[in-house]
Amino acid sequence: MISKSIFREYDIRGIFEKELNEQSVKLIGYYLGQKIKGEKVVSIGYDARSHSPILRDYLTSGLNAAGCKVLDMGMVATPVNYYSNYIDLDGMRTNASIMITGSHNPSEYNGFKMTVDKSPFFGGDIYALGDEIIAHQSKNIPDNTQRVEIDVKTPYIDFMVKEFVHLKGLGTKLVIDAGNGVADTVITDIFDALAFNYEGLYLEPDGTFPNHHPDPSEEKNLVDVKAVLEKSGDIAFAYDGDADRIAVLTHKHNIKGDQMALLYAMKMENPIVIGEVKCSQVMYDELERRGATAIMYKTGHSNLKVKMKETNADLACEVSGHIFFKHRYFGYDDAIYATLRMLELVADGVDLDAQIDALPQVFSTEEIKVETTEEEKFKIIDKVKELLQTPPSDFPKIINIIDVDGVRINFEKGWGLVRASNTTPVLVTRFESTDETLAQVYEAKVNALIKEAKQQI
Repeated sequence: MISKSIFREYDIRGIFEKELNEQSVKLIGYYLGQKIKGEKVVSIGYDARSHSPILRDYLTSGLNAAGCKVLDMGMVATPVNYYSNYIDLDGMRTNASIMITGSHNPSEYNGFKMTVDKSPFFGGDIYALGDEIIAHQSKNIPDNTQRVEIDVKTPYIDFMVKEFVHLKGLGTKLVIDAGNGVADTVITDIFDALAFNYEGLYLEPDGTFPNHHPDPSEEKNLVDVKAVLEKSGDIAFAYDGDADRIAVLTHKHNIKGDQMALLYAMKMENPIVIGEVKCSQVMYDELERRGATAIMYKTGHSNLKVKMKETNADLACEVSGHIFFKHRYFGYDDAIYATLRMLELVADGVDLDAQIDALPQVFSTEEIKVETTEEEKFKIIDKVKELLQTPPSDFPKIINIIDVDGVRINFEKGWGLVRASNTTPVLVTRFESTDETLAQVYEAKVNALIKEAKQQI
C-alpha cells in the first residue's frame, strides 16, 4: 500500500524501502514523466545516501516507461541539479530535473525535489500526482535503467570560477563544514581554482552522516566548525546535506538567513526582496528604509521560487538559510553561490559584524514546534484565526494580522507567528519583540490561544 503521506507540499519524502520502494518509485517516475512536455528530457542527480542510486534506477525505469529520455549526472549538490535546467547538455536541453535527496533528514529517509520547465513541481501538483499514483498502485512498470551519463559539475564549477574570478587569491581564512553531505562534489574545486585559503571539515560525502547531523540551522551541529573558526579562521560556512542551505559564522555572530538578505541587498540597487513569514520585522523595515521593496510570503523553497518569478524579485530568503538569487543568477536556492556572494562582500570591505551590530536590537525565539497531528494542524490554525476575532481581554493589543501563511500577529512592540508545517505534524511558532519580557508575554498568550483552539476543535 502506497502511503499518501510521502506526497508533501514541497517534495516527495519518505523512508527507504518502507515508503520509497521499487513499486512506489517506479510509479512516481512513470506518472511524473507523463506530465513532462516537449522532448521529455529529464536530468537526475542524487545525494550521498547509500540508497540514492537504487532509487535512481527505480525512478529511471518509470521515466523510461513514460517515454522520457533520462540523463544521469550522478552524485551532485541540489543546486547543481537545478543548474542542469539552464545549460546545454551535449546538444540537449532538459524539460525537467529531479534531485534524489533526503536533505537534512535522518539517513533512512530519502525523497525527490522536482523541477519541470524551470519551475518547481509542488503543492497541488504533487498532491494530484499522489492521488493518481495511489489510484493505479498495482500497475506494473518493467525494469529499464537505460540512461545517458552527463557531466553537470564541470560547467557549474566553470561558471562559478568565471563569475567570481575577481575574488582570486582572497586572503581571508575560510572554514567550511560540509557535514558529510554533497557540498564538496564541487566546492573545493571552486575554492582551489580561486586560490582561496580554506580549511575543510567533513568534506567526504557519507550518507550515514558520522560526525554530526547535516542541518546547519541547529546550533549543536555547528560546534566543530565554530571551534576551528575560533582557532584559525576569519569566517566559516556550514551546509546541509544537499547544499541548498547555508550557515554563515563570524567570531561574533551566527548570521541568520534574514540578516544575510540585508547584507546581500546592500550591493543591489532598489532591489525587490522576498522573505518568509518567519523573518524578523527588522529585515522588512530595514529593507524599506533603504529603498528596497520588501515582500512577505509563505515559507518553503518552492513557494519562494514561484513568488520570485511572479514579482521579478532580485533576492529571497528563509531564516533557515535558503538564499535565492535572481540578481546575477537563476532564482533558485544555492548555498555554494551564496557563499561566494558573501565572500564578495568581505572582499569589498564590508564589515559583517558591524553591519549586524548596527541593526535595531530585538529579542527573538528560535522556531518552537508544537506537536499535533496531520489531521488537526490546519484545523487548529483556522480556530486560532477565529479566536483572534474576539481575543481574551488580557491579550496584547493587536495592530494587524497577516494570514499569508498561518497567522502572524503584529503587536505594538513585536509579533508572534503560528503556522502549520507543510512537512511534519507540528505547528511552528516564533516570537519577537524589542522588549525581552514582552517577547515572553507574546509567547505565553499565543500558546494559551493555541491550547484553547486545540480544545475547541
